Amino acid sequence: MKVIVLGAGIVGVTSAYQLARAGHDVTVVDRQSGPALETSFANAGEVSFGYCSPWAAPGIPMKAMKWLFMKHAPLILRPKLDMAMLSWMARMLSNCTSERYAINKSRMLRLADYSRIALAELRAETGIAYDERMQGTLQLFRTQQQLEASAKDVKALAADGIPYEVLDRDGCVRFEPALKHVRDKIVGGLLTPKDETGDCFKFTNALAAKAEALGVRFAYGTTIKALDVDAGRVRGVTTDRERMSAEAVVVALGSYSPLLLKPLGIRLPVYPVKGYSLTIPITDASRAPESTVMDETYKIAITRLGDRIRVGGMAEISGYTNDLGLARRSTLEHSVTDLFPGGDISKASFWSGLRPMTPDGTPVIGPTKVAGLFLNTGHGTLGWTMSTGSARLIGDLVSGRLPEIDARDLAISRYGLNRPGNTKEG
Repeated sequence: MKVIVLGAGIVGVTSAYQLARAGHDVTVVDRQSGPALETSFANAGEVSFGYCSPWAAPGIPMKAMKWLFMKHAPLILRPKLDMAMLSWMARMLSNCTSERYAINKSRMLRLADYSRIALAELRAETGIAYDERMQGTLQLFRTQQQLEASAKDVKALAADGIPYEVLDRDGCVRFEPALKHVRDKIVGGLLTPKDETGDCFKFTNALAAKAEALGVRFAYGTTIKALDVDAGRVRGVTTDRERMSAEAVVVALGSYSPLLLKPLGIRLPVYPVKGYSLTIPITDASRAPESTVMDETYKIAITRLGDRIRVGGMAEISGYTNDLGLARRSTLEHSVTDLFPGGDISKASFWSGLRPMTPDGTPVIGPTKVAGLFLNTGHGTLGWTMSTGSARLIGDLVSGRLPEIDARDLAISRYGLNRPGNTKEG
């Protein structure tokens, strides 16, 4: 079929590659001048097959109240009279129960583990290099309370057969030797050894080149105006340059997906949650992490990417704004210098991106009520982690094949919305 993929971030490019391998005639459309220039550009760099959890979790409402008064808070809320924001927040709060957390985390782990296999096979198939490392993620606890609270995650990992190890202080230092300088600041950690790290921007650009070699066309610098739908079926896309016809369209526009879908009566509960990162050159390797350390107190990931450290995190709910707040930079600097002192943060580059978050933390992958229109979006902080598995799913679904894993509970229908005749935002 003739397929148009909207978005050239990590999710769009992996989708295009899989669709091309399935034999489809694929065009990717993006407003930027190249691949991975928005949310995929400078993310945290962690590929977290085991360390993946919904933001909506038991205890989060109470924690959020405390975070509002913290100097270095992992959550920043800038409320406004925005019904999409208020509706999304209400739905997220409704997912902060033990029952919903278990369901949502299980979905995420299923897709993440599928992506682990898909990424390994893709790497072997293409030989792509992207500063990759396969040394795991260490979730670092500064307090005994944090260590004890990790029991719910350990239970979920065990139930899904995901390898893990609970470490004491000495175990954390053995895994990340640079922590010996601050060993008294930590009490323990949770290690997920199958996790990986890598530069998402490098990977996406390299895979885009492989996709082009398969015949995929990339229409960069092209603004998407509307989806063309007639008689309940998608017919193509209208851009600022031309009308492009297609038999299937895959929407992989991250946080901007709901804006394109709303005129069709498709209420996609995805909202932008801004994250920030610093990229710091390594000046002393003995004081740098070997893989990813997740600072649980500040919800910040500190990741080794070749000769750089990527420090990423925080969740700012402030709408479609991409400004760089100096207070956010201060939080990133505080976390990395507190755990890995001695680096030169004066040479760091500062960045922000809008993560497309769903209220339950699970991406939306699958068909819509419009025939031929598919979604692959809403991955939140885990687009890099889940991209290769999500791309395989969308490749199978567009091609009419049965996916290798159950994808029914990833579709937009799980929200009970967007059925024919239902255009209300429930």
